[in-house]
Amino acid sequence: MPTTMFNTMISRRLLTSRHRIQGVLSTTTINRNNSASWQSSQRVSISSTPPLSSKENDDGDDAPWNAVEGRHTDGGQWDGCRRDFMAPIEIGVRGPDILHNPFFNKGTAFKTEEHDRLRFRGLLPARFNNIKMQEERFLIALRATKSDIQKNIQLEDLHDLNETLYHRILVDHIEEMAPLIYTPTVGQACQELSLRFRRPRGMYFSEQDRGQMASMVYNWPQKDVRVIVVTDGSRILGLGDLGANGMGIPIGKLSLYCAAGGIAPHRVLPVVLDVGTDNEELLKDKFYLGVNKKRLRGKEYYHLLDEFMNAVRYRWPNVLVQFEDFDSSVAQRLLDKYRENHLCFNDDIQGTGATVLAGLLGALRAKGEDVNSLGDQRIAIAGAGSAGIGIAQVLYEAMLEQGYSEEKAKNSFYIVDEKGILGKDRIDELNSEQQVFARDEDNELPLLDVIKKYKPTILLGVTAVGGLFTEDLIKEMASHVEKPIIFPLSNPTSKSECTAAQAYKWTNGNLIFASGSPFDPVEMDDERVFTVSQCNNMYIFPGLGLGATVCGAKRVTDRMLYLGAKALAECLTPEGAANGQVFPHISNIRMVSRKVAVAVVEEAIATGIATKISADDAKDIDAYVARKMYYPEYVPLIEKRIITI
Repeated sequence: MPTTMFNTMISRRLLTSRHRIQGVLSTTTINRNNSASWQSSQRVSISSTPPLSSKENDDGDDAPWNAVEGRHTDGGQWDGCRRDFMAPIEIGVRGPDILHNPFFNKGTAFKTEEHDRLRFRGLLPARFNNIKMQEERFLIALRATKSDIQKNIQLEDLHDLNETLYHRILVDHIEEMAPLIYTPTVGQACQELSLRFRRPRGMYFSEQDRGQMASMVYNWPQKDVRVIVVTDGSRILGLGDLGANGMGIPIGKLSLYCAAGGIAPHRVLPVVLDVGTDNEELLKDKFYLGVNKKRLRGKEYYHLLDEFMNAVRYRWPNVLVQFEDFDSSVAQRLLDKYRENHLCFNDDIQGTGATVLAGLLGALRAKGEDVNSLGDQRIAIAGAGSAGIGIAQVLYEAMLEQGYSEEKAKNSFYIVDEKGILGKDRIDELNSEQQVFARDEDNELPLLDVIKKYKPTILLGVTAVGGLFTEDLIKEMASHVEKPIIFPLSNPTSKSECTAAQAYKWTNGNLIFASGSPFDPVEMDDERVFTVSQCNNMYIFPGLGLGATVCGAKRVTDRMLYLGAKALAECLTPEGAANGQVFPHISNIRMVSRKVAVAVVEEAIATGIATKISADDAKDIDAYVARKMYYPEYVPLIEKRIITI
């Protein structure tokens, strides 16, 4: 064969091989939801909810796949692992870099062949542990720790090491873990954040970053952020101004988004707007890590926040922004400015209101009353800040939905601040949201006198004043109302208006009770035992965020919150209602989040603001949402290689 012909053939074969290799490498990996995979820099061990069993997928007795078990059961390294298709993640790191990356690290759960394929043979102990064994080992160590704050630190250390295992433990043990990663323990974690700082998580924006935020957001390595929780640290729980130490709140909230709401961990971003602090103790603390100046206020503050909102929307146009723990003086104003043009909501105003609405609907069911009788109730709210007014706004809108007139709905509320009832005699002192609920008479009437005169059927506390609901006050209310509904909602526990034990004792167990902080079951002298419902926003915000993001909603509407609250209330079983419960058991939180998300998606479609759901997917929204929910389990990893010839 002539030399030129031989060279031509070799060149063609090499070119064909190169195209074949590059074609394989550049082919987009398709995940179980038929959506494009992430780049290696933004991917995490991710899977949707585990597949249904063969019985649940039964297509007839003769279907050949009915004989296939959903998971390996033959022991060894594959025991418990999925047997169906799982798209591998193509990663751009190898060797020890994988073990140090919390998104990719599986620790002792890497299988033998992965040790060679990913090039870290010899860097791990020989003994293999699957994820259930890892979980069991971690829980032994965690439960041996006596202090809740030390347990929080252990969990956050795992969070920094192995995202998949961390979220799996939350999913499998949410009742035990939620109080450790969020209220009440997160309050202490925030107070001590600067002292215990280990590793950065999230982003910080300050006055020094003005003019640079649009470029700063590209420092965050993940390209597909779906949910941001942002705080300025000005009103952390009932603890007040904690400045940059408030970062613990977005971190805890987003852990619940992932575990309860099924948002993948690489798609969330915690943020602190560090605009200084007015907390004198922090300003004098040499270890405080935030901006060591008095708080930025006025137009400079609003300009900074506006630049932040535009920056995150520029990089991630469909991102949901959740405002968290902003002071009442700015919270409503920020919500009003951005709610129509940005996908956002305020959890303290809207999330709390929706959760309370669901709890009250459940309470009415537990009393045997019509859930549509909300406008016939007499509602006393202790606390007229953003949370108290936000609750009133959501309940007011719900009353209108139920067919009550505006006048009837407004007259149902008795809102009390530190001076007493909100009255029109001091209308100039009230903001526009408070003015809506100001009464014509009894301005500044104290709370106890409100109970005596108006005999409310519902009492809500959002004051962060521990012990505000005294024995005299509770007994006075119970003397006028058969089974009063009492919700002391402040947290952490030390700030609760009363404890569960006090409320049950003072009413002899004749009430419907839910609290913002968790309480142990209450045992009465006659051996009756009452399980305490926790009125926690985690029943609402994960599902709200999931629904809004999977359908590409343009905004979060008031009706989405109302329908989400109704969906939550409908998750309460008849048995739970008969036992005086007002919320479903927290172990069912992922089911609850899915139901809330479905309600949000349906409303977004009905109002024409859903941008990411096809006509086929809209035929079965529940199945669509379930497919989109992240489930923490290990998936195969392959090294991304660039081959040139």
